[in-house]
Amino acid sequence: MAESYDLIVIGAGPGGYVAAIRAAQLGLKTACVEKRGSLGGTCLNVGCIPSKALLESSHLFAEASHDFAKHGIKISKVELDLKAMMARKDKVVSQLTGGIEFLFKKNKVEYVKGAGTITAAGEVTVDGKKKLATKRILIATGSDVMPLPGVEIDEKRIVSSTGALELGQVPKSMVVVGAGYIGLEMGSVWARLGAKVTVVEFLDRICPGMDGETEKMLHRLLARQGLDFKLGSKVTSAKTNKTGVSLTVEPAQGEGGEGGEPETLKADIVLVAIGRRPYTHGLGLEALGVAIDNRGFIQVDNKFQTNVEGIFAIGDAIPGPMLAHKAEEEGIAVVEIMAGQHGHVNYATVPAVVYTWPEVATVGKTEEELKEAGVDYKIGKFPFSANSRAKANDDADGFVKILADAKSDWVLGAHIIGPDAGTLIHEAVMAMEFGGAAEDIARAFHAHPTLNEAVKEAALAVEGRPIHI
Repeated sequence: MAESYDLIVIGAGPGGYVAAIRAAQLGLKTACVEKRGSLGGTCLNVGCIPSKALLESSHLFAEASHDFAKHGIKISKVELDLKAMMARKDKVVSQLTGGIEFLFKKNKVEYVKGAGTITAAGEVTVDGKKKLATKRILIATGSDVMPLPGVEIDEKRIVSSTGALELGQVPKSMVVVGAGYIGLEMGSVWARLGAKVTVVEFLDRICPGMDGETEKMLHRLLARQGLDFKLGSKVTSAKTNKTGVSLTVEPAQGEGGEGGEPETLKADIVLVAIGRRPYTHGLGLEALGVAIDNRGFIQVDNKFQTNVEGIFAIGDAIPGPMLAHKAEEEGIAVVEIMAGQHGHVNYATVPAVVYTWPEVATVGKTEEELKEAGVDYKIGKFPFSANSRAKANDDADGFVKILADAKSDWVLGAHIIGPDAGTLIHEAVMAMEFGGAAEDIARAFHAHPTLNEAVKEAALAVEGRPIHI
């Protein structure tokens, strides 16, 4: 007889492993099936965590090379030890994957290694052999790299984000295809370490969907750091050889317009970072009749259940922002619903962060979205150049912008570009989560001197009364 569970989670990324732990805490007999051989999914193994490790290391290298002298610290020569940098990154990943295994054991979650296929509504088969019976199945298989037609990723010369995390030497030149979060972050890493980086983007702007004013400043600051941008351009083909890659790039054709003459870009390495797509391959969903839309996303109801009773899905496999913290909150919500509680995810307060330097962090509506919706709003903006801590740190590029409803003063959105923006944004997240107003932020204590005072001043600026500008 097959071993039986209350819940089997397929996929051990941020959504899956968090869901499995929370389910076990709630008393559900839980197993988590993962084929990678290590826990944490794309995020921990080849995504969020290793990229942030390299972003931190490369940022320190750039500071030591260019900025320490301003602080009275003289270094005769800064040398890069890429092997040591990569080893540190790998150690961080190893420690964290091991930490999840410990948490599984602590919470009595069974870790099943292998590829899971749903062979019936109440049955998961692992590696085509081992059958597991269960009352419920949760799909948390995440996403995979979006391919680019005409460009074949070999993870040697033409790489995805996975390959970009494993380069054995700093390339002299790199072309990044795609000016989204991943492309800009990985492009920043290798530019700081000495590569000449060119970013090719189909649209006429970077970071689609970002608040327009914030995007323009990020573009300007990254260009100042040495990144070149070819916007409104598309890559149509790529040819590799022993020394590099030749890309054919054409102007992106506008509505009713004509494309222009193609040009050739040559680079040692090409990074394809045009986005990600749901990963549902091999799960057996078609045979079960699980509804999937034309973009590959699994369709679920407000309780995260598919059209097949007993099969649920979360994270990158379903519609919504492809963010680790979004998957985590959905993982907790869905198992709490299974346990008879009232799990809930507030999608209006999902923050997003670009971990370049300066960082960019956003939550809620952009100005463009509010204008399109006809919402009457007020703006409060404060520059880090007028923040005492930012000036003391010699890190004063950027601003905090708060958007509030013109009548109620409720915070509708916040957009921060500047030092440690990914941390600062959570003050706005909490205000929005509790239905707070800009006045609430403005009246709250903010220790001096801190970067957070810029958030307070932006909130004061909503009513036209900032103190320090």
